[in-house]
Amino acid sequence: MHLAQLNLGRIRGPLEHPALQDFVNLLEPINALADESPGFVWRLQTDEGDATAIRVFGNDMLLVNLSVWEDVESFRTFVFGDEHRAALRRRAEWFAKMDPPHTVLWWIPEGHVPTVEEANERLALLRSRGATAQAFPLVRPFPEPSSQ
Repeated sequence: MHLAQLNLGRIRGPLEHPALQDFVNLLEPINALADESPGFVWRLQTDEGDATAIRVFGNDMLLVNLSVWEDVESFRTFVFGDEHRAALRRRAEWFAKMDPPHTVLWWIPEGHVPTVEEANERLALLRSRGATAQAFPLVRPFPEPSSQ
């Protein structure tokens, strides 16, 4: 099994706006860091490697981060590593507040590539039922299901 994660963020303005320049400048190095991190498997992006060009749910201000990791610990190590954590500290500058939760994790079979629609279903499940083995937050991960 692998771990899928979705994180939605509503940016405060168009990516071309000067107030978002630092965020835009961090995208490439942070994405490269993720791509090279132990346990990283896959992330949603265009053929050109641009995740910010993917628009979801008819909202041009909503950015989607959808990725797959080998396990919770690999993902947690990346998220709370120094470089990514430094960017997280500045998220209020770049992103408008959203009703939580706007992130969700769930287990998938190895080799499965999650879709945005699947991820949205998992987020809806987390919002309606709270943390379950089918949809959970990073702060309350569920163990990998046994492959019996």
